[in-house]
Amino acid sequence: MTQEYSRKETRRLLNIPERQLKSWEKQHLIPAASTYGFRELIALRSLLKLREQKVPPAQIRRAIAAISEKLSHVEDPLVQLKLYADSGKIHVEVDGKAMEAESGQLLLNFDQVELKRLLEFRAKDDPHAERRRRSEAERWFQRGLDLEQTAAPLEEVREAYDKALELDPKSAGALVNLGTLHFNARKWKEAEQFYRRAIEVDPDYALAQFDLANLYDERGDRAKALEHYSAALRLSPNYADAHYNLALLYQGANESMKAVRHWTAYLKLDGSSQWANIARRELTKLRRAAVLPGTRA
Repeated sequence: MTQEYSRKETRRLLNIPERQLKSWEKQHLIPAASTYGFRELIALRSLLKLREQKVPPAQIRRAIAAISEKLSHVEDPLVQLKLYADSGKIHVEVDGKAMEAESGQLLLNFDQVELKRLLEFRAKDDPHAERRRRSEAERWFQRGLDLEQTAAPLEEVREAYDKALELDPKSAGALVNLGTLHFNARKWKEAEQFYRRAIEVDPDYALAQFDLANLYDERGDRAKALEHYSAALRLSPNYADAHYNLALLYQGANESMKAVRHWTAYLKLDGSSQWANIARRELTKLRRAAVLPGTRA
């Protein structure tokens, strides 16, 4: 049976505001829906990536229309192909080759020998080398994500992220995902190193702070877990999962008022999931406990 996610679950999973979903629907980039399957999640992730790269919706529509015209066998470019932005243009990967989406012009596809040569160039020798490296790094990062989604062998996933880092040592996404691979293997030291490197290259990356907090929480280091969950919230005040985990930590430490504050904040951001039911139950417990002393008096 195909896994389906409600609209709210999808928004939470991909961290998409409701207004953004509605905007994409109005612009006919995605159909309006109440549930989403795996294919739709891929399309939404592609749109998110293009949005992060500041590609205007009109340009995305033109690119999709051009791809559909040039590649008649492709029914849904956002799902079936890998789209990414570079130098203000949308590129698409077709059969291992890069193509400008609107013009259809094939771009140079570097093999491993060529990539090694480019990595050895100095910026003064080739001012465009860094841009090409980052573009290729992004392609390897996306490949790592795709491999994870299809439950590929971990070695293949790790290799894709390693190649992304080889090309772009400041790829915070690759660093965080490598950290998570080590976290899931309970290799705490390695995971911590990757998370900290991600924070060093991108101090505003809330996910890196959150994942590092999860690591400390798992290891029982409450003080550091609180520090990094709080840092994630400073960077992203509407980070629902950070509110949830802080509420648990404060409740476990008998700091009821702080726990109530974070449970309440969490429920404002996510009031209908299975996790919201837990949050509501714990919040009710705390409020009853606060009333009981007065009742006995």
